[in-house]
Amino acid sequence: MNGYLRTLKFPDHLEVDQELLRGMKASLPVVLGFIPIALVFGAQATDKGLAVAAIPLMTGLNFAGGSEFTAVNLWTTPPHIALIVLMSILVNSRHVLMGAALASYTTHLSRRKMLPALFFMCDESWAMSLADARKNQGFSLTYYLGVSAFPYLTWVSFSTVGAVLGPKIGNLEQFGFDMAFTAIFLVLLRGMWKNFNASKPWLVSLVVACITYLWIPGAWYVLAGALSGLASAWLWGEKHA
Repeated sequence: MNGYLRTLKFPDHLEVDQELLRGMKASLPVVLGFIPIALVFGAQATDKGLAVAAIPLMTGLNFAGGSEFTAVNLWTTPPHIALIVLMSILVNSRHVLMGAALASYTTHLSRRKMLPALFFMCDESWAMSLADARKNQGFSLTYYLGVSAFPYLTWVSFSTVGAVLGPKIGNLEQFGFDMAFTAIFLVLLRGMWKNFNASKPWLVSLVVACITYLWIPGAWYVLAGALSGLASAWLWGEKHA
């Protein structure tokens, strides 16, 4: 990441350091929430038969907790690769909309800078970077990398720790660690809250996703919720245009 930062060509290295540090500080609450989730994931993965060495490889190259949990839950011996790939794509389909939401704030950045940075985008780094861009009327790539660095390293390292300790401790969900995932998203939603009218698409997305989850097997509820939220946001936007 240091080599990548040197290509950003900021006029003052102090400015880079301050932005990076600001992002890292902002990510600390998220990092604390990532730890129990990563431990649960690592324990579940080894319980399904994955080797401990495969966990940091999986989390380091993919860095998408939702799709990784999906892959592990669907894992069999031998694995159904096509099913796992399809469900992972559906779960990660929300990243298309997340990237679109950032697009208007990143027009000043070249693809050479932005595309590698998007590898580190997760729900939390996206939400915090988007909120920061709206607040400061501009997207700070260095802040984004700072927000992304700690969660990435935490996810990779503690999922490996969970893989090592899981068989010795047992089911980590009995301690309520899996609730941290929901708690993080509730905090992120609170931070992005504007008013009820602006949040109507969230409600539509939630209702459609819940109905789809109850009636259609698999991860189709993710795609249904994302598309319905996008459609309702466009319709309400047209009405108020």
